[in-house]
Amino acid sequence: MERIIKVTGKGKISVKPDLIRLLINLEDKRETYEETVEQSTLQLEMLRDCFAKLGFERADLKTINFNVNTEYESYQDENRAWKQKFIGYKFVHAMKLEFDADNKRLGEVLYALAHAPVSPEFRINYTIRDVEAAKNKLLGKAVTDSKEKACVLTEAAGVKLGDIVTIDYSWGDKEFVSEPMVRNLAAPMMRSAKADSYNIDIEPDDISVTDTVTVVWEID
Repeated sequence: MERIIKVTGKGKISVKPDLIRLLINLEDKRETYEETVEQSTLQLEMLRDCFAKLGFERADLKTINFNVNTEYESYQDENRAWKQKFIGYKFVHAMKLEFDADNKRLGEVLYALAHAPVSPEFRINYTIRDVEAAKNKLLGKAVTDSKEKACVLTEAAGVKLGDIVTIDYSWGDKEFVSEPMVRNLAAPMMRSAKADSYNIDIEPDDISVTDTVTVVWEID
């Protein structure tokens, strides 16, 4: 009979966010498909112009998702039966803009958004650039914790810890994200001495993430 011990280790790390991810959502309706697609392109170019004035490359504004769907509205006919009437098309364009976590830069971006010729919805995420390095550190801590627990258990049981048999890890995506600001805060913000910026004074908290690893060892 195989003699093994299975122990789940927990890793936890806290990292300081160094990247701001602005998630932007544009949507609008038009009567025809052609008008809808044309309007989506026009509004996208307006946003790109807006950010280009701040020194961003036009390609920095990246599409996450884009779709055009038919739109209907419900109504009652003369017999009071509910029916649907086609009213046109609606586009939804989800985008992101990433830049260094810097309050001055954020103030400029939010001011530009608030005064843009289009009115997108947006929210602000703080995250990190090197996600893979953080994930690897988290995984290492979880394995170390598992081994420490296994050593305590085997020592208490009077047996010896052997070689690793298996390591079970889900490999799920871990979100290194915090949202210290609620969306669309640009309107009530105070303008800075600079005419085209807002005063932003935010110190986001470190991002804490946990994960688990289950390790199976032989025991002698």
